[in-house]
Parts: sequence; C-alpha cells; structure tokens
Amino acid sequence: MVHSRSRIILDGAIAGLLGAGVVALWFMIFDAARGHIFETPVLLAAAILHGSHPDGVGTIRLMLEYSVLHFGAFIITGIIGANLLEAAENEPTLMVSLLVFAGAFEAFFIGVVMFLGPAAMHEVTWWGIVVANLSATAVMAYYFLSRHPALAGNLLGRWIAILQEGVTAGLIGAVIVAAWFLAYDLALGSAFKTPLLLGEAIFNNAAAATPDTTAPLIIAYTVIHFLGFIGFGVALAILMAATDHEPLVALGVLIVFAIFEVFFFGWVTLIDASLLEQLGWWKIIAANALALIGMVAYELRSHRGLWVRLQERWALLEHEGNEENIAPTPRRRHL
Repeated sequence: MVHSRSRIILDGAIAGLLGAGVVALWFMIFDAARGHIFETPVLLAAAILHGSHPDGVGTIRLMLEYSVLHFGAFIITGIIGANLLEAAENEPTLMVSLLVFAGAFEAFFIGVVMFLGPAAMHEVTWWGIVVANLSATAVMAYYFLSRHPALAGNLLGRWIAILQEGVTAGLIGAVIVAAWFLAYDLALGSAFKTPLLLGEAIFNNAAAATPDTTAPLIIAYTVIHFLGFIGFGVALAILMAATDHEPLVALGVLIVFAIFEVFFFGWVTLIDASLLEQLGWWKIIAANALALIGMVAYELRSHRGLWVRLQERWALLEHEGNEENIAPTPRRRHL
C-alpha cells in the first residue's frame, strides 16, 4: 500500500514529540521522588554541553538547552522509525532492522550517560533510562500505528489483538493489587503505606520520605507497578493465544506466575532485606494470586472452551501413554 510521504514524516515527528514528552515526564517524577526536581536534564546538559562544570550558567538555561537537544533527538528518531515501519510493510525483513534500531537507541543513550562518568550514571541510573525509553517507544509505536491502521494490520496482523488483550489484562491485574494494598493500608490507618515503602526503597535507597517527596514516590512506584503488570499481561496473552494450537500451554501460565513471584521476592530482598518483613510475604502472594485470577478470567473471555480442550488433550495423552505401556503379545511358532 502506498502512503503519503509527508504524512509519514509528520506522524513520525509527532510520535517523537510524544516520546520525548513521556521521557521528560518520567524523569521529572523520578527526580521529584528523589527530592531533586529537574536534576536529570540539568545534569545531562551540564555534562554534554558544558563539560560538567557550567560556571555562570543558570539552571533554567541548562534545562532549556537540554530540552531542545532532547526533543530534537526524539523527533529525528520518530521520523526514522516511522519510515522504517512504512518500508517494513513491503519488506517484512526490515522489522528486524527496526528492532535493532530500537535496541541501538536504548544502548546509545545508556552509553552516553556512562561516558559522562559515574556521577551521571549514579544519578540517572540505567534502569531509569530503560523505563523511560521503553515507555516512550510504546507510546510512539501506538500513536503512529493508530494513525495508520492499515499499516498496523499488515505488519502485526493478529498480534494487535494479542497485545491489546495483554495490556488490558495487565491493567486489570495492576488495579487488583493496588486496590488490595490500599484496602489493607486503610485498615491499618496508613493510606498508601505500601507503595511509599517500595518507592523509598527504589528511589531513596530506603531513606524516609519527606513531605515534598511522599507524593512523587507514590506516583513513581505506581508507574513501575503498572508497567510491570502490563509486561506480565502481555506474556500471559501470548501464552493464552498459543493454547489455541496446544491447550497444554495453559499450564505455562502457572510457570510464568511462579517466575514472576520469585523475581518480585528476590528483587524486594535485594533492594532492602527488611522490606519483605514490613510488607508481609503472605499479603504479596495473596494480592498477586487475586490479580492472576482476574487476569485469567478476562483472558478466558477470548478463549472459550479452553478447559474442555485441555481435558480432551490430557485424555488423549493418557490414552497414548496407555497404548505404549501395553506390551505386544509374542507370536507362537508352529513347528
């Protein structure tokens, strides 16, 4: 299909602006949670444009300089990505190039921050960069493909429905867990205690929150919470889609859930060993189990009859196993 070149470029530029806005918003929340709002753009502008020692250069000027650089880079990235997507419609192998381009952009940004020195890497953190850029990539792709539905259908096909299901399931799970802990915290008379504790551990190195950082810490953790569940929801949707071909893949849901639980417990223990005791391991398991039930219940709406097909497949395997275990009767020789 032929697409207007000017429209592709314009939509790519707008996607880039949206991506830049997402990254800027994330780092504003990130910095506010650590008690130093706008620290990231000021630090990066000083390191990139002024050699880390901006004598006589004001904070506002540094922010404006970095904003111009930041938004300009994302506009260019959006235009390049849009053209690669459009070209991939006629040449599917270019999708690999697009994925390489996205990975290279991520690695390039992390590399630039590492090149600026340990101080910059400590303040910005590699995982903060990954969260920002992955969020920006998702928003940019969603905007561009929603503007070109025919292109999206040709490129992604059934994957569009799978991703939509996964995102919705992830949001359902995230809301269930958030509601569970909110209800528990309210019962103890300390609203939002759980996300605040987790936010302190992640962003403040377990240091107690101040009145200025309490709300940003809760918001910042909530962003990570929802992104994590969206990722889990997409993985669940992919497994559920695979059950249409092999019902036994449904058992993989339990494996993914177990991996998710082990990862979360390990992660919490790694950042603050005492945090697991404060949160209560049983509350975490109960919350995530409720979330899994809600997510699976939603997915089953699109995969009706899975339980019947799973029973039939299991019965078929048992039948095949019984046939293999039956020893063949030896034939008698007649003299």
